Amino acid sequence: MSWRTVIIRGHAKLDYKMDYLVVRKQDGTSRVYIGEIGLLIIESTAVSITAMLISELTKNKVKIVFCDEKKNPQSEVIPYYGAHDTSMKIRQQMAWTSHIKRGVWTEIVRGKIRNQMRHLYFLKKDVQGDLLRQYIFQIAPGDETNREGHAAKVYFNALFGLDFTRSEENSINAALNYGYSILLSCFNREIVSNGYITQVGLFHENRFNQFNLASDFMEPFRALVDKKVVEMMPQDFGKDEKIELIGILNQNVLIDQKNHNVNSAIKIYCRSLFDALNDEDIAYIKFYKNEL
Repeated sequence: MSWRTVIIRGHAKLDYKMDYLVVRKQDGTSRVYIGEIGLLIIESTAVSITAMLISELTKNKVKIVFCDEKKNPQSEVIPYYGAHDTSMKIRQQMAWTSHIKRGVWTEIVRGKIRNQMRHLYFLKKDVQGDLLRQYIFQIAPGDETNREGHAAKVYFNALFGLDFTRSEENSINAALNYGYSILLSCFNREIVSNGYITQVGLFHENRFNQFNLASDFMEPFRALVDKKVVEMMPQDFGKDEKIELIGILNQNVLIDQKNHNVNSAIKIYCRSLFDALNDEDIAYIKFYKNEL
């Protein structure tokens, strides 16, 4: 099972040779077996990569993320065909009814707020945690009353102060955005590898967003990033903080009554969502529980 996250920094040439990613730098050459890689992050714009390597990585369902000159995720590679039955899966996706999409989205919102609530209780912020508990019971079908938005305001103010807003340019928001970008890439990988397309979502339907479905699916997992950022409370956001955030993918959570790392939990969760959508039964959905 793919599990390694490989980050390429500085000047490097990346090539493919006999099932290995070959990394050539001035100080030497290293190799990584492609079957062990789940995510490749190319952090420097001074990296060159061969078309053969890109082709082999996508065949092996390795997510490739390219960063800009500021080392922030900018783009990613998505294969045309993530599964042998992609055409059938896309037809299924187009046939999802508005009723089941609303039902699944309602459960996703419930799962997101539940994880935020648990985080607040872990931090001994019981007043705000109790308020989020109330919001969970108030969620209407499709979250028509926007309990998600109300919960987010209470949650982030409890974590980072009453003056905090997500639109500010600061190290905390930089860390949150970076962590969310890594999660988004992992969800895109799972959606495509299961044969579906990322553009058509349940709730998110921005025509300029290529990743509407991943934006929907990832919501309950955001709390993992939030928890790590609270632990770090970075004054600056750099290399060390990025490594900490990428490490989230290898931490263990409880899902389907077993311990799995976050990468595996994303696979299990996504497949359960597809089962729920295709069979029109929200009982199939499997959420993770973070052992705080």
